Order: sequence, then structure tokens, then C-alpha cells
Amino acid sequence: MADDPRTSTSAFDHTPVMVNEIVALVTEIPAGVFVDATLGGAGHAFAILSARPDLSLLGIDRDADALQAAANRLAPIVEDDTRRVRLERARFDELPSLLEAAGVDKLSGFLFDLGVSSPQLDRSNRGFSFRNDGPLDMRMDQDSSLSAADVVNESEERELASIIRRNGDERFASRIARGIVAKRPFATTAELAEVVVSSIPAAARRKGGHPAKRTFQALRIHVNDELTILRPALESAVDALGVGGRGLVLTYHSGEDRIVKDVFRGRSTVNIPPGIPVPATEPEFTMLRPLSRRPSDDEIAGNRRAASARLRGIERGTAVVT
Repeated sequence: MADDPRTSTSAFDHTPVMVNEIVALVTEIPAGVFVDATLGGAGHAFAILSARPDLSLLGIDRDADALQAAANRLAPIVEDDTRRVRLERARFDELPSLLEAAGVDKLSGFLFDLGVSSPQLDRSNRGFSFRNDGPLDMRMDQDSSLSAADVVNESEERELASIIRRNGDERFASRIARGIVAKRPFATTAELAEVVVSSIPAAARRKGGHPAKRTFQALRIHVNDELTILRPALESAVDALGVGGRGLVLTYHSGEDRIVKDVFRGRSTVNIPPGIPVPATEPEFTMLRPLSRRPSDDEIAGNRRAASARLRGIERGTAVVT
């Protein structure tokens, strides 16, 4: 029987966003270990390892389907040298323990490609999409207990509105939460999307993409605890960078981008104690310029999901005392 394209790991095809820019940014990092903290189908990882034969990979993802697809994608590299690739099923905030287990002291670089991958959106059985009807799930790790159905059907109206407003930047969050509570329980994505759309004023539905997009995004972020785990994960990844190492992050949501910008800015700013002449030292880290990179018009035309992407980077130098 042929594989079902909605569920097969062989169909975990994902066009990596800004892959050329990312490969260019890792050309100057030192040889060593590179972490892809959100491995997905390994599109970025394959391109990086192909361009840099002196790098090895620690690939992390909490989605078992993604890891199987990544293993398949990276098989040609592993065949040449089994030591170049190590894959771990884990959340990216487990990075310190994963590095310790792998015996890695310093990183040459890292990449976080945040958000949800195209295969997860396209497979209706995963329940991420407002376009494809499926069970109301949204779990990246299918072994985790909390699903979108739990959140939608069990949260109090005020809490639900807060989740949608905070994680989705949705100005009609209160109206949507009220509509959801009035119509629940929900079992499928189509049922939820219909109520979300009907809760938004008609004039507002005609602009800004699909009316349910922000609500589905907000629920996915909450179910997977994405914003909560991002800051500690990013801090530990920056800590692990060796001299000349670079950290790169692709964001697709303003909440993600605020956290990344805050962490990178904090690390690249020198805090001078009172009474110490300025400047006393140079920052140990430097934010890569331009501070924010966006996909080209051509890339967006070929991959509409790249439209909201923003790439930021940081590099570890050496602190210079003056």
C-alpha cells in the first residue's frame, strides 16, 4: 500500500526558510559541533553539513516523525561518517543535559527555526491547520498529555481569551473566547475554525489572511509551551558558544522575536558598575548585522510560509579589557 501523504514520515518534506543566508552565515564559524535545536526534516542541517565538512551535528526535535524524516535525509552524510550526526528526541530547553551526555563543551554554532513546519501543518491528523479538517490536537510531541482540545474545551473564558490575545496578537480575543465557550465542546479543527471566523466582525475578516490564523497559532504556542521554554533554551545555547561561534534564530511571531531580541541584546551589552570608567570592557558577544534579515521577494513568492520569517544572529568574540 502506498504511504498516506498526510501521515507518512517519507512525506515530511519541508522547504527550509532562508537556507542560503544561513549557510552563508556559518561559513566563517570554527570547526566543531553545530546544534540544530529544531531539526524538522533536516533541510537546514543537510545544507550546513554539506557546505561545512568540518562540522558535526547535534540535531534535536520533539516530533518523532520529524526525527525519522531527518534521519532519512541525513543518511548520505552518515554513510560517509557516522560520527558527524547525533539525533535526539527532546525539547530544546534540554540542551544543557544533551550537550553533557554528548561530551560537548563548546559549540561552533546553533540554529533555532521556530514555529511549526509545513508537514505538521499539512497533515490533517496532527490538528495544526485551520484549513485541513482533523482532530483538535496541535501537539509537537505526540506523547505529551495536553492537546488543543483540552485547552479549548476546559479553559475558563477569561483564560482562553488571555491565551489567544497573548500568543496570537488577536484583538478580537474576548469575542472569540466567548464564541468558543458558547459552542463547545469541539473535536475537530474545522469546527473550531468556523466558530472563530464567525466571532470576528465581517469587515475584519476581509484582510490579514485567514481569520482563524492567529487563534490557531496562539493555541499551538500554548499547547507546546513554546514561549516559556524559548528564553532558557536560548540562554543556554548562547552560553555554550565557543569563540567565533554564531547563534542563529528564525522567528515567525512577534512574541518569539521579542524574546530573541531581548536575549541577544542583553548578551551584547556591557553593564558597567557604578564608579567604573566607561568603557571598561567590550561586550563578549556581538549581534550580527543587519540585526534583522528577511526573506527575499523571490523566496516568499515560492514559499508563502516564509513571509513572516525574521532571522537574527549573535557571535561570540573575546572580551577585551581596556
